[in-house]
Amino acid sequence: MKKVVMTPNPYRDKNFKFANQAEKILQSVGISAKICLAFDVDKNFDLPDDVVFHDLEKELRDADLLICFGGDGTILHASKAATHAGIPVLGVNIGTMGFMAELESSELELLRGLRSDNYTIERRMMLHVSVTHEGSVIYDDIALNDAAITKGTVARVIQMSVLCDNVEAMNFGGDGVIVCTPTGSTAYSLSAGGPIVEPLSENITITPICAHNIMTKPLVASPRREIKVCIGRIGRKNAFLSVDGGRAVRLCAGDVVTVTRSALYTKLLRLKNKSFFEIINSKLK
Repeated sequence: MKKVVMTPNPYRDKNFKFANQAEKILQSVGISAKICLAFDVDKNFDLPDDVVFHDLEKELRDADLLICFGGDGTILHASKAATHAGIPVLGVNIGTMGFMAELESSELELLRGLRSDNYTIERRMMLHVSVTHEGSVIYDDIALNDAAITKGTVARVIQMSVLCDNVEAMNFGGDGVIVCTPTGSTAYSLSAGGPIVEPLSENITITPICAHNIMTKPLVASPRREIKVCIGRIGRKNAFLSVDGGRAVRLCAGDVVTVTRSALYTKLLRLKNKSFFEIINSKLK
């Protein structure tokens, strides 16, 4: 490994304390490190003058690894760029849960193992998500965690029909539904009552959110299935789609959200030989 790109979350890594520590460690073992911003910051946020920022897309072209400093949201945001560039991601947790992060901020010395290729790579399944409105595709994206369809702030339920390969699997009114990967099973889906799924599995979990029918339960489907969520009656209000916690897309009655397995995989770099079940026990106490 010769070159690493680092994307610290400036709101979590104050003054880029941990990114600077990592840069010194990497340089000490002969690995070049470039600091980039994965997203624009607020206009009134002061970035330190002594940090040189580089263009993320340009630096990823010849990079061997992307290191993200922040919580799972930071890793999710930056990992799409790494996935399209075909390089792995390593997360450093400066958040709360940090299920996707490999290292805690106190474990940066383990980055020395990158020089001797003392690591493994995990391939994580992704989803392809699209929205059809009046016969036209108006939205198209990929997801490492989930596609969440939710109601607005007004307390009105959404009527939804969920189809698996065009066969109705559930039809209910409620606050929404989450379609997620195994990686995303420990995120929003878990809070909504969905199962914990081992991340190296390949399947699609459908988790209703506060369904107004006690018989409507989470469902785990084959990754070969095409999942369609058809938006039914929502009155004069709207529903919203958020992919991996990103910007919400407004949905109307009659819109169809289609979710399938993506041809792309996110690659996560592992420096520690730690079982997923150890991580679950640690994070969830």
